[in-house]
Amino acid sequence: MILLSFDIEEFDMPLEYERKIDFKDQMSISIQGTNAILGILKKHQVKATFFSTATFAMNASKVMERIVNEGHEVASHSYYHSDFKVAHLLESKLKLEELTGQNIHGFRMPRMHPVDEKEIFKAGYLYNSSINPTFLPGRYNNLDKPRTYFMQDGVLQIPASVSPLVRFPLFWLSFHNLPLFVYKWLSKITLKKDKYLNIYFHPWEFTDITNKDRFNFPGYVSKNSGEKMIQRMDGFIESMKSNKYVFGTFSDFLLTIKQ
Repeated sequence: MILLSFDIEEFDMPLEYERKIDFKDQMSISIQGTNAILGILKKHQVKATFFSTATFAMNASKVMERIVNEGHEVASHSYYHSDFKVAHLLESKLKLEELTGQNIHGFRMPRMHPVDEKEIFKAGYLYNSSINPTFLPGRYNNLDKPRTYFMQDGVLQIPASVSPLVRFPLFWLSFHNLPLFVYKWLSKITLKKDKYLNIYFHPWEFTDITNKDRFNFPGYVSKNSGEKMIQRMDGFIESMKSNKYVFGTFSDFLLTIKQ
């Protein structure tokens, strides 16, 4: 099973690169990208999981309604994207349940930062997907973590997928920068070994973020964004489906591993 997920959030990433962006633009860009994603998923009849901040959901009611109506799963990406308190675990869960009518089972911490699993359990989550089990200088050093799913403190941990042996990360940056045939090859190797693939993206990747003056992103972030990203995701899903791989939500995955 391929677990395709999207972290939908207020687009505050330019602030990390010393660029100002007001909240209205943050939301507009993320909403535009989310609608592009939903179009691709609908075309291929694929279901995905959307990890949403409560802030995004409260300010994007129409796109949240579309996510729910088109059969996708909503999970929590905390309350805000750049401000975290332990209380936000439960508060975001309750707010998302109120707004979507879904039971919120999963959590992913913004920027894959560490989070106390005992607090995740107390807030009532069944699974957490906040670990990238690889080493990225200045970002992650999780080589001591299991590469595939495991239980911790009553919560199922579903790390982002990395390739067997060398733990090459298959996250969004790899998708942008590798030749697509190489990314697909690594995905298939990982699927053969692990029987599932957990890959995640963001809505703003599906918009044009190449304007250096506006966003100041390095080339490895903005490469293949916008229409090129839409085409790459369309091609990836089409290729994987043609190879008989099944796409599902995280909750679908939970059901398969309980059987």
